[in-house]
Amino acid sequence: MTGSLVGEQLFSSPEVESHLNTLVSDIQKFSEKIETVRPPSPDLQEKAQKTVDQIGQNRGRPLFYPYVGTGIGRGCYVEVNDGSVKMDLINGIGINIMGHSHPRVLKASIKGAMNDVVMQGNLEPNMEYSDLAGELIQLAQKNSRLRHCWITTSGSMANENALKMARQKNTPANMILALEGAFAGRTTMMAEITDNPGNKIGLPDYNEVLRVPYCNKFADMCRTRCGKEKALSRLKEHVANHEGKIAAFVFEPMIGEGGYRVACRDYFIPMLEFCREKEIAVWADEIQTFARTGNFFAYETLGFGEYVDLCTVAKTIQNGATLYTEEYNPQPGLIAGTFAGSSSSLAAGYEILKILQEGYMGPQGKIQQIHDKFVSMLNSLNETSCKGLLQDAGGLGLMVAVTPLDGSKDKMIQLLKVLYKNGLMTFGCGKGPFRLRFLLPAIMTEQDIERAGEIIEKSILELA
Repeated sequence: MTGSLVGEQLFSSPEVESHLNTLVSDIQKFSEKIETVRPPSPDLQEKAQKTVDQIGQNRGRPLFYPYVGTGIGRGCYVEVNDGSVKMDLINGIGINIMGHSHPRVLKASIKGAMNDVVMQGNLEPNMEYSDLAGELIQLAQKNSRLRHCWITTSGSMANENALKMARQKNTPANMILALEGAFAGRTTMMAEITDNPGNKIGLPDYNEVLRVPYCNKFADMCRTRCGKEKALSRLKEHVANHEGKIAAFVFEPMIGEGGYRVACRDYFIPMLEFCREKEIAVWADEIQTFARTGNFFAYETLGFGEYVDLCTVAKTIQNGATLYTEEYNPQPGLIAGTFAGSSSSLAAGYEILKILQEGYMGPQGKIQQIHDKFVSMLNSLNETSCKGLLQDAGGLGLMVAVTPLDGSKDKMIQLLKVLYKNGLMTFGCGKGPFRLRFLLPAIMTEQDIERAGEIIEKSILELA
């Protein structure tokens, strides 16, 4: 059978394709039973709570929500093991951009699971690894100098790899410029870059991170309290005080955990130009923004792709990846790792990228339409029945946040619990004011947005 690979025969087999289609169709028959929000079933609650308690015991701390999924959902809706159905507007903190039980994502995932191995690695990759990396590079190089991609298992590891590349290229420089309010991950070094003392209690302080004030377009801070001039001045001051010791400037184009705040392009450009002049790596952390801002990369939305040396992505692609220019291509041995990702997740990530190229991006794309309608709904509630209780709604694309009630942490957490009880899952961000954040699924419909508005209104009025 010279020239005929058994693997190609397997994955192109009409019989296998028919079985796959049948299996996905069968799953969809169950998925279609998930129609809208519903309350828990009294006869299931005790057993469900035991599972929730056991998970808490295993972890050493409880789940934030008493949530254990049954493994089935439909679009924005997901079934919980207590019999309830919730509207999921946080999606595992951004993992499931296509919602629950999307037929094409399901099919790709199942087809990926047909591989001879569960996990693919950087030493022995299969075609799914090549497909995902190739698609990411093709998308990235349209509006940047990024030319290479290294796949890994998480956003934190993608960030770790970017940091190592920056330090190796710019050795002996080791310090990092980072934004106030930044979040970079949960590894030891990423906790250092993260600007939240609560995330690193008991961890050592390496004094390698220098903070730059962030400029919030929505709050008009580009001209007032923070200001692009103040940010540039602080950055230059850090560089002057640590000349030759700064390896990289890492930033989220839109601050995530820090409050879903969006800076204007004019805030970034002077700092990026100065970093280029000083040969400091420009590292865009797009772990959360990737594919959510109306373009695949937020650096495209804000228009500064030409400056980017390193870009990290995750969540949407079901894995993590570091994208980098030729200049930052590391020497052998610096980055590796046994796992690159499961065969199933690599295949699903590639399929998601293909789906998102079908009318989701651009100023008239589905993502922008969802954004406009969802923000309009929040603003309408703030002006009518929930007057003054849902302020400063905004964000980019599928990343939306609003300041609820009095903006305090206690009220925000209370609201999250009430929303969950009423059938909607989301999460918080920021730290003064504390905000309600939504990672909206890209398949959300007008009817879904209306339903979300009803639940938000009901929950706000319960607390107010």
